Amino acid sequence: MSREAIFEASVQYFLSPIGTYLQDASVSEIMVNRFDQIHIERRGRLERTDARFESEDALISAIHNVAQWVGREIDPDHPILDARLPDGSRVNAVIPPASRQGTCLTIRRFAAGGLTMNDLIGFGTVSEEACEFLELCVRLRKNVLISGGTGTGKTSLLGAVSAAIPPEERIVVIEDTSELKLRQSHCLYFEVQQPDRFGRGGVNIRELFRASLRMRPDRVVVGEVRGGEALDMIQAMLSGHSGSLSTIHANSPRDALVRLETLSLMSDVQIPVYVARAQVASAIHLVVQLDRFSQDGSRRITRVSEVTGLDDREQYRVQDLFAIRMSGKTSDGRLQGGLAATGQQPSFAQEPYRHGMDERIVHSRGLWSPVVTDGGV
Repeated sequence: MSREAIFEASVQYFLSPIGTYLQDASVSEIMVNRFDQIHIERRGRLERTDARFESEDALISAIHNVAQWVGREIDPDHPILDARLPDGSRVNAVIPPASRQGTCLTIRRFAAGGLTMNDLIGFGTVSEEACEFLELCVRLRKNVLISGGTGTGKTSLLGAVSAAIPPEERIVVIEDTSELKLRQSHCLYFEVQQPDRFGRGGVNIRELFRASLRMRPDRVVVGEVRGGEALDMIQAMLSGHSGSLSTIHANSPRDALVRLETLSLMSDVQIPVYVARAQVASAIHLVVQLDRFSQDGSRRITRVSEVTGLDDREQYRVQDLFAIRMSGKTSDGRLQGGLAATGQQPSFAQEPYRHGMDERIVHSRGLWSPVVTDGGV
């Protein structure tokens, strides 16, 4: 029996109190607030369950089992664990004294094989027109930042959008905790490593990002930018590594840019604020904003915005290309409406035609402009 098979069997044993939910495709999140208080998120709505672990010790044993697999520690000196299960589900655990009410465990589940853009169209997350537009932007090597709050589906959208990267390209994926599994065959996956109790052996995202640039990547995909690595990513985008994809926690496209600017200033490289702002404005081409609607639990793209530089006051210029339009509710409480083009064209509206991508333009024709020559189109 392989090491992976042994771990999978041990996980099934230790997590058996919530095993039913781990196998239920309709459950996207399992939240253990303490050993005898367990909630789930099903189809976007929270539910209290009757499930419970036998004791606090049983829950802690399950968490130690997961930590051992990923080679990380969780103890009173290191009370927070980020890890993953054999199926790729994301695990976060917090133990006392950091958690006052007892041990907490949260498991974010992902669809087998990852969601596709067609899946997201079916869920109402994105329209066919916006889907085609985003896929063309990826092929045009635009730098795309996916923005949203916790639980809005940023990682799922990142995985779906990345499918538009041509299969012949070399892709480096960098994550804090490995979740993405891209469909392309030529991929390298890097994962942050936490230092041991003596401070040895740690590798952070910034170090991984710098190493990746020496490996001749065609694309770099950063699961989430959250620290000083933002500056490295921005400068890489500006120096030939275009077509990068990443996610960030923010509530609007403009907020996403401000947060990226702030994170870049957290680097050990001292740069003036106006330089950081100018670099962000030049590096990021598109921001895709995701939101979760509490009324029905749906997750939707609410805006697709182009970054067009800085204005006279050195503030970000952001142009909405798509915006969500709501039209009411169905009889079962589901929100009606969807993403629609605003009528604005991107500044790169002629590029698909210049790059011979005419045949790929079906639903989003209104956003693009054919190249006009003296002899016509």
